[in-house]
Amino acid sequence: MVTATQGTKSGAITHRMLVPRLSLMMFIQFFIWGSWSVTLGLVMSQHNMSLLIGDAFSAGPIASILSPFVLGMLVDRFFPSQKVLAVMHLAGAVILWFVPQALIAENGVLLIALLFGYTLCYMPTLALTNNIAFHSLANSEKSFPVVRVFGTIGWIVAGMFIGFTGIAASVSIFTLAAVCSVILALYSLTLPHTPAPAKGLPFKVRDMFCADAFALLKVRHFFIFGLCATLISIPLGTYYAFTASWLADAGVENVSTLMSFGQMSEIFFMLVIPLLFRRLGVKYMLLIGMFAWFVRYALFAMGMGDETRMLILLGILLHGVCYDFFFVVGFIYTDRVAGEQVKGQAQSMVVMFTYGIGMLLGSQISGALYNNLVAGQPSAENWALFWWIPAIAAAAIAILFFFTFKYRD
Repeated sequence: MVTATQGTKSGAITHRMLVPRLSLMMFIQFFIWGSWSVTLGLVMSQHNMSLLIGDAFSAGPIASILSPFVLGMLVDRFFPSQKVLAVMHLAGAVILWFVPQALIAENGVLLIALLFGYTLCYMPTLALTNNIAFHSLANSEKSFPVVRVFGTIGWIVAGMFIGFTGIAASVSIFTLAAVCSVILALYSLTLPHTPAPAKGLPFKVRDMFCADAFALLKVRHFFIFGLCATLISIPLGTYYAFTASWLADAGVENVSTLMSFGQMSEIFFMLVIPLLFRRLGVKYMLLIGMFAWFVRYALFAMGMGDETRMLILLGILLHGVCYDFFFVVGFIYTDRVAGEQVKGQAQSMVVMFTYGIGMLLGSQISGALYNNLVAGQPSAENWALFWWIPAIAAAAIAILFFFTFKYRD
């Protein structure tokens, strides 16, 4: 027989373990992504597919447009988030297992198809992990950055692991990601129960199209946020698609390890979010994040000379401000604005705007820029011009946001 005292102690232990459990979820989630996406372009170059890099990095964004809303509806109305998370990662692991074969065969069509199928499974899990964390944490503005920072640590460890083991430029990165996906699928079944908040309510056709989530766009400040989130993700797509190739052309030997310094800076900035959130508020946190993208790409453009190489490191270290202050704060802001019954759909909508539409445009635009400015002639001057274009775009978006976003915390 369990006494009331024993039950209280058990509940206290469970509560104390909540943040570590969610932190481990985030760690594995982003370890998987960081293990293959950072050096995908480099691996493709090793297998004579450099001209398809832009297309390869478009697979995830297209998947982010197509799949998250359906998954958002499922977790809002039908199934617990942790079970859907398990299914998605298990399916993703199966697909990842076959990616090395496509690369070795230099079959570009098969590679793009597999990456598209995998990202259809993976991209919705970004919103699912957020949904599980926000549902479980009593004070999300204080606790979520602590949980989410372990995702950053996972990305860092992945980059350092593939760098030190020497597999960063090999197809083995996908085998590693597949194994970790199976691990997360199993672990997901142990996560806190996150029920569908609207389960049992009458289902309407409008639910299939996530009309309640889109209705949030009628709120002016959320519409501006959605627009600027989409636009600022275009320069973000440039970073993910071509930084590894650029650093390799610049003579950097251990690309994945150097890029992991950007995620290291995320740890610091993620942990100061709760403090700055109270002092600066949503608008200025988001604004700083957007303006940092301009500064970062300007540093990249100016760091191509032998005497200014330190600027490249500074630009990489700005990743913490660029990502945390806009994307993490943006997820917290969305959780505030969305109603209780559509939070899953709302988080999915932000994923669609950022990792979907924005990064799709970013991958395609940056791919065209690379093919026209850099491919075949990777000089310092051409790479500098390549980075100045997204820098100017990021500055324009930040100015637009400053004058149009009106939100009272």
